[in-house]
Amino acid sequence: MAPFLIYGANGYTGRLAAEHAAASGLSPILAGRSRDDVEALAKRLSLEHRVFDLASPAGIADGIRGTSAVLHAAGPFSATSKPMVDACLAAGIHYVDVTGEIAVFEAIADRDFDAKAVGVMLLPGAGFDVVPSDCLAAHVKRRLPNATRLRLSLGGLGGVSRGTALTMLERAGRGTMLRRGGRLVEIAGAPRTTVDFGAGPRPAIGMSWGDIATAWRSTGIPDIEVFFESSPKLARAATLSRLFRPLLSVGVVRDALKAQVRRKIPSGPTPERRARSRSVIVAQAWDDATGATVRSRLVTAEAYTLTAWTAVEIARRAASGGAVPGYRTPATAFGADFILSFPQATREDF
Repeated sequence: MAPFLIYGANGYTGRLAAEHAAASGLSPILAGRSRDDVEALAKRLSLEHRVFDLASPAGIADGIRGTSAVLHAAGPFSATSKPMVDACLAAGIHYVDVTGEIAVFEAIADRDFDAKAVGVMLLPGAGFDVVPSDCLAAHVKRRLPNATRLRLSLGGLGGVSRGTALTMLERAGRGTMLRRGGRLVEIAGAPRTTVDFGAGPRPAIGMSWGDIATAWRSTGIPDIEVFFESSPKLARAATLSRLFRPLLSVGVVRDALKAQVRRKIPSGPTPERRARSRSVIVAQAWDDATGATVRSRLVTAEAYTLTAWTAVEIARRAASGGAVPGYRTPATAFGADFILSFPQATREDF
């Protein structure tokens, strides 16, 4: 079996994936554009490494040569995914990434025909964005086959990494993305609701999350929305984003905010914080024709820890003959119960 390659291994999420792979007895090739960081990590983990950036198609082709799958962990994926997808399709190498960006999911889904033609699997969203929520969405669809509406709600999320914060800034000042009648729509502001994450109703706020793209392809449910468990900080950020929307669209302002993020936000949650945290996802589906509704709740390990586990497992399966050619979501590739194969994952039906 040819090895898989982790690109962006020197970033926070990529490093977690590399460490988990090595601890699991796997031998991925580590890669990135920062020679010193990639070499140091590879030396510590006793793994092979390669150094290349994404500016040259020939450089990428040379960098991924001899591998069977790429786990792409270098964001923002709006800028980095296309050159890596292009290279993987040209070389017949399976592509896996950990994006949560709706536009990236949509763009990669448009490559489905190309991927099937060359027998390559394209599976973006192999981390917490969107493995657990995608699997839970497929599960409630299984419980209510004629569902017409789906609401996914995420709670218990800890701190975000510097890379995730920078990605979130890309959408700062914009409206909230929803799926309506099978089409993507953007509404002004952020809708509010209440959700029981396991300890009684909690306020929740609408977010533009990757499942708006992926859950539709996994379930066929035409109306989909995603909420986050609210907090004073999140509610304040949503309000400020709406109030300062024109200002946030100015490039120089956005660049200044990105510089602040790079200076003030740590690379990611500490190991201690990750170890004591859990994530909760609630999925509810409705069949408007009959009035029937179902609800399920999934508890998992902390988001970044789970991302390392799920992304490495998906890359391992892709590299070892378990890939399904074409554009895939986690649930369409591996089924609704895939998430239950990971430690600390428990699911309840209501």
